[in-house]
Amino acid sequence: MVHPAEALVAAMPGRWRVGHTKARFEKAFAWDLLRRDIAYFLPLLTRVRVSGGKKRRVLMPVFPSYVFFCGGDDARLAALTTNRLCQVIEVADQRQIVAELAAVQQALAGEAELDPYPFAAAGRRCRVTAGPFQGLEGIVASRANVTRLVLQVSILGQGAAMEIDADLLEPVD
Repeated sequence: MVHPAEALVAAMPGRWRVGHTKARFEKAFAWDLLRRDIAYFLPLLTRVRVSGGKKRRVLMPVFPSYVFFCGGDDARLAALTTNRLCQVIEVADQRQIVAELAAVQQALAGEAELDPYPFAAAGRRCRVTAGPFQGLEGIVASRANVTRLVLQVSILGQGAAMEIDADLLEPVD
């Protein structure tokens, strides 16, 4: 099996579900899934934290307490047996979740500086027309006079915002 960090979300087989983990159990749950050969997607950001007077680089989830995984009913049952979940959220619109997760994955692969956006974004839906993020779609938001494109994950009511040059955006009807 290909390591999930190297696999494209759109190519992972099975039905996508969202694992709502206990607090700060995202990475441990992802390791459990890896050991069980269950495909998953856990988008992570690198942040610098000061601890004990030293700067440390840490990996933090883009969507705290959520890990996306796919497979059949056996994968769902195996995920529940890890004792790291509060619940499994079933995803009705598989096409939409794959498109949204693929957009987040592409942004991370292009080393976009993502900023977790912990509430549903309101605004105009746009598409990036050029550059490494060409084709990404999201909601335009503004924070501190900077244009940001919010890549939404609808089922969570959350997203991640990335800075983008407004000239690279076109409206999606």
